[in-house]
Parts: sequence; C-alpha cells; structure tokens
Amino acid sequence: MPAVAKPVRSLPTLQKLGTTVNRNLDAQAVAKEWFLVFADAMNSGDHITVASLLVEDAFWRDLLALTWDFHTYEGRDIIQQFIADQLPKFEPSTFRIRNDLTQLYVPYEDIVCIQAFFDFETTVGYASGIFRLVPLADGSWKAHTVFTNLEDLRDFPEKIGALRDHEPYHKKWVESREREHEFLDVEPGVVIIGGGQSGMTVAARLKALGINALVVERNKRIGDNWRNRYATLCTHSMVWHDHFPYMPFPSSWPVYRPAAKLGDWLETYAHFLELNVWTSAEVVSVEPGTQEKKWSVKVVRDDGRERIFQVSHVVFALGIGGGLPNIPNIPCQAEFKGQILHSSQHKRATDHLGKKVVVIGACTSAHDICADYVDHGVDVTMVQRSSTYIMSVKEGMPRLTGLYVENGPPTDIADRINASFPNFFLKLMHQRMVKDLAEADKDILDGLRRVGFKLNLGDEGSGPLQLIWKRGGGFYFDVGASQKIIDGEIKLKSNGSIARFTPHGLLFGDGSTLDAEVVIFATGFAGGRTAYLRLLPNYLHDAVQPIWGLDDEGELHSVAREVGGRGPQAAKVAGLWAMLGNMAVCRFHSKHVALQIKAYEEGIFGERY
Repeated sequence: MPAVAKPVRSLPTLQKLGTTVNRNLDAQAVAKEWFLVFADAMNSGDHITVASLLVEDAFWRDLLALTWDFHTYEGRDIIQQFIADQLPKFEPSTFRIRNDLTQLYVPYEDIVCIQAFFDFETTVGYASGIFRLVPLADGSWKAHTVFTNLEDLRDFPEKIGALRDHEPYHKKWVESREREHEFLDVEPGVVIIGGGQSGMTVAARLKALGINALVVERNKRIGDNWRNRYATLCTHSMVWHDHFPYMPFPSSWPVYRPAAKLGDWLETYAHFLELNVWTSAEVVSVEPGTQEKKWSVKVVRDDGRERIFQVSHVVFALGIGGGLPNIPNIPCQAEFKGQILHSSQHKRATDHLGKKVVVIGACTSAHDICADYVDHGVDVTMVQRSSTYIMSVKEGMPRLTGLYVENGPPTDIADRINASFPNFFLKLMHQRMVKDLAEADKDILDGLRRVGFKLNLGDEGSGPLQLIWKRGGGFYFDVGASQKIIDGEIKLKSNGSIARFTPHGLLFGDGSTLDAEVVIFATGFAGGRTAYLRLLPNYLHDAVQPIWGLDDEGELHSVAREVGGRGPQAAKVAGLWAMLGNMAVCRFHSKHVALQIKAYEEGIFGERY
C-alpha cells in the first residue's frame, strides 16, 4: 500500500464536529439509510462510494475477514486504498444489518454515535461487522469506525450445537478415548505447547473444526500453572469477562476467582471437552520437518518416553513471559546470607514467619505478596524502583470492562463490541476515563503520594490498557494493599536505586541500607520471545518477530498470528503460531488461530494483505 499520511487522532466530539444531536432520533432509520448505500457499494466493489461514507479521520479494523490478517487502517484515504485492493479478492456480499443491535451510543455527553451490527459473506467465509456513525454539521451521518471480523469458513463450520455428532455411540468409549489421547492410531494435526488458558482454548477451537491437537503441558496436572503460584493469588478480572468458549463458568461462581479454583476449572474444561493433554511432558525442540510436514516436534515425558511428531502447525501457548522469571542482575547476590526467591517460587507468607522480608517490585504480585505477609504478622518492606499505575478494583473494573456484567450483553456480542474499538482510539477514550477514575480513587491516590509511593497515569495518561498491551504489567488493581501501604503496615522504600546486596540485606545508591533475611523479586517475567527461541534452531531466530506489544497499527505483534508476521523471513517460520493473553483475549482470538489453521489445511487460505 502506498504511504499516505494518517490524520491527527482525536475524539469525535460534538464540538469538533460542529453539531448537536436530538437524543430522540430514530437510530435504526439513520443506520439503515447509511447501511443501504454502504452495502450496495461493497457489493459492487465501489471503493470510492465506500470511502465517501466515512469521516476523514475514520478507523477501519479488520480481523481476517478482508485481509487474512489483523489490521487497523486510519484515515479515509488509507481505507479507500485498502478497500480498492481487497474487494475484488473477497467479493463481499449478502449484507444484512442487525436492527436488534442498533442503538444510540453515548459514552460521554459530548460524544454521540449510532452503533450497529451487520453480517456479510465473502468468497471464503461468513463475517460480522460493526459501524459507528457520527453526526456532521450538515445533518448527515458518516462512519467514524468500521470493524469487520471473520466468523466462520464457508464450507467448514464448527461442529457444535445442531451440527454436533448425532450418532449413537456403541463403541467402547473409555478404550477409544485412551487411544485417542495417546495418539496410537493417528498423529495430531497440531501440537500446542502449554496447557494454560491459551493452549486449552485453541485446542477446543481446533477440535470444533475437526482438527485433533495435542497439548503438551510440563506440569503434573492441568491447571498447575495457576495452582503453583503464590497461595493468595486471585484474578482481578470479573467472572463475566473471563468465560471460556463452549463452556462458560457456572452462574454460582464468585466474581473474582482464586487461582487454585481456576486451575481446577482448566482441568475440568479439558476433561469435559475431551482435549488431548499430555501432562508431565515437555517439548524440547521444534525443527524443520520431514514427511511433507513443516515441523518436527520432539516431546519427552517424565518417564523418559520420547516421541517425535511431524506436523504443519505448532502453537506456542507459553504466556506473556514464557514462564521465564525476570531477575535483575543486582551485584553481590552471592554475599547475601539470606534467601532469594522470584515471585514464581514464592508460595505463602507462613513460610517466613518471624523473618524480615523485602519484596522488590511494586506491581500486582508485589502488592499481593506484601499484603499476605502483613496479614500473617511478617515484617515486610516493598522496594519501589519506578512508578506504578494504581486503580481500585471497585472503581476501575466496571469502567474498564463495563460490557461484561450480570445481565449484560451475551459474551460473543460484548467481545465484538470490545474488539471493534481500535487500540489507538481506545487510548484517547481512556485518557478521559482515567481522569474520572483518578478522581473517584482520590483518597487512595493522595494517601499513597503522602507516604512517597510513586504513581503514574499510564502511557500518556491512558491508564492500564496500553500498559497491558505494551508491557503486560506496570500496574496494580487495588484490592486492599494500597491502604496497608498508606497505614505503614507494608513498609515502603521508594527512594534510591539498589546498588548491591550486602550479607544482611541491600545497599542503595544514596548510602541507605535495608536489612533482610528473605528477598523476593516480584519483577515479572522475561520477554516471551526468549522462550520461543529456546525451542528453535539458531538460524531461525531472526525470523521470529516480537510476540507481545503493539505494532504501528495498534495490533498485537504476534498474538493469534504466525510468529514470522509480515517480516522479511516469515516463510521460514510459517506454521508457527503464538497464542497468549488473559482469558478474554484467549476466548476471542483462539478462534482466529483455529480458523487460519483450518483454512491452511483445507487449501483455502489466501494471501495476507
């Protein structure tokens, strides 16, 4: 695509648009009038008319439907070029607006849109879309955002609901299931490395499309990646936000789930969906394959058995940090006479009763661990090296995940609304939301400042979302630890950088010292890419693109994509996929991984745009 300058990003406020809106207008009539012109232009390949229906600084986000990739286009001219290039390839047709999902959307008094869902078809599949219209000074309405998403492949639907197996099962199910689990009769179509929520959701999606996958999990039990963390770990995202595909959480479950409970859920999920998971097993290498398959995957089980699978697709589901602890290289660690742990090695506060504990770090794990120590009467000091974004769960989560509530829209509808907002546009919205949230949390934030805790408002004042997408950390959603810091129950050291360990603690650059018998690094995990490279031959390392973080369009680098991305050596690592993220990300994007793999296997995958 030729280089075209992007417009300056700004919110579509009524003041900017130079207009007002009668809140009693017929939103369905306005949306239908716009949509009829849009659908006719898309059907006929009239990219000029499509572009004329957009405001100058419009966004169009496409997930596979029209690009076989993940793209966000900004600006009418750029979008027009994308439409001109892609309409002839996909021949979109059969456009239908969803009147039941058309409504006035008013996030703020000065931002008024009409939001509507639509469905359409392409040469390869069935797709959905969302558009948001904004009012103009001349009385017309034009689209500020358009979202298109591939839902299903035309000839290869998921075998769920009415398409499930209807035949009576007279075989010996137990024996048959054991043979399937061990792959005694057939080889897996896909190997998935990692049995957390990323691996399980991809395996479930693939199974629904008729592709048998083997999940390789190094822990003894499915769910141990959650059970083996510190004992007080609890999710800070709400239950409605975190449902799994095909099997949502029970309606009796608590809003926030303890880690061990979530681990049990993963195990149950794999059992009931009959996913093939080898526990106490490890993938030790992924190398270019033989037998007309792209990859040769060597798996070693804890009893010493080895097996090499030849597959065309390998999904790396290793988490944001790949399970590799990030431990800063602070000099003189060998001199320290106490115990040094990473947060992933820490289990419970009662292990250190009567000890002086120092926790290095000031984000989620550090707060949870310090609060647990205080609750058990342990002397603990938090060492804060850089500023942290803080919001309360009470005030923040309803604002961040407001669609996912009791009696809210169905999860699949909420997911598509959520995905329809381009990340760089969300950043603008969140800059406004964060100011409101900071006012609501004023007492906590002021109290933290008084005791010297260093705060920030996120990337350019946009709160936690951009921190999550860019770093996978840098924040704490407060469930009580902040008050313990304010009250001095959790001691705080936030001035002076750590110079080195001493035999009895830490020495800081300003000459101050801190005594400790236990030092815990709550410093997160290494970049996920490192874990991928450990399994691949050296000569393929340069072909692997960044895994987490945002690209220039605001899309996650490799999530739900092949790890070569659009890099110059992408062909060398074709068939290697990345899946990672929280439960909502995995629920939504696991289907994108499965659809792409199925399209490759059936020979219908087109060219990435």
